Amino acid sequence: MVLILSAKDLKRVLTMRETIVEVEEAFRELACGTAVMPARVGLTVFNKAGWIGAMPAYLSRARALATKIVTSYDANPSTHGLPTVMALVVLNDPETGRPEAVLEGSFITAMRTGAASGVATKYLARRDASVVGIFGAGTQAKTQLEAVKEVRNIQSALVYDIVQERASRFAQEMKQRIGIEVSMESNPSHVVGESDIVVTASTSRTPVFGGDMLRRGTHINAIGSFRPDTRELDDLTIRRSKLVVDSLEASLQEAGDILIPLKSGSIQKDHIHAELGQIVAGLKAAREDDNEITVFKSVGTGVQDAAAANLAFRKAQDAKIGTRIELD
Repeated sequence: MVLILSAKDLKRVLTMRETIVEVEEAFRELACGTAVMPARVGLTVFNKAGWIGAMPAYLSRARALATKIVTSYDANPSTHGLPTVMALVVLNDPETGRPEAVLEGSFITAMRTGAASGVATKYLARRDASVVGIFGAGTQAKTQLEAVKEVRNIQSALVYDIVQERASRFAQEMKQRIGIEVSMESNPSHVVGESDIVVTASTSRTPVFGGDMLRRGTHINAIGSFRPDTRELDDLTIRRSKLVVDSLEASLQEAGDILIPLKSGSIQKDHIHAELGQIVAGLKAAREDDNEITVFKSVGTGVQDAAAANLAFRKAQDAKIGTRIELD
């Protein structure tokens, strides 16, 4: 029997606090060599502005074996009324390979991406950080704010989106959901200048603010761009920062935020300070003083999906949630 978990099921069992804990341990496993995670395999559907990727990962300590199949179609929102990114996650029993569960993957992706930024914020943001600035007001932005609030005493947030109505809806929803002041902002420089933590969760292909706007001590979670020719951060932001990535291999293949300044000669490869797992495991330094500008650049990793999906599967089993089907 295979357990099918819908987005509705997942929302009943997954909490951000628990997901952060599991994702942090997944990064630790990756740094310590107890995880296996090959590079993401992708295929471009060139005549549909689409992309499909497969992301397998194995966490031996957590006993999690998962593969995410994810698609990204640029025209979905405007043409089909569908999300840009959609996904499924398949969990297998690591002892036998037997399929155990199929999970709706878009919610898993939002939760694990938020959780990764929560882990990064825990290690890289100033202890006294209290104001968050967010670029983009979609689903990912919601879990980003939720995660950051789990690890810092956040008092308020500013949100900027090129669609002001979307930013307004985001502000109203998140104010009710997490109980802090969330305001729509029409000036990007004001968002950056007033924020201790900046989150970029946009679909922009070009930088969303200038690096000269950044105050000393700011931490940035950059999660919106995952293609070599697009970026949310400019050369100056990257050059001024202590730069941390989720996966060095993946970032050097996919992260335009890093690849573009590397190509221009603005930075060298050794400017990348560490993978997040190395910091979690104590192998590399986290924030070292309150004046550092820190950047966590994430393109998303399979170990995050495996950790979040495994947590959801265990909790759903305990709660007897989901639908079981026979594949034989």
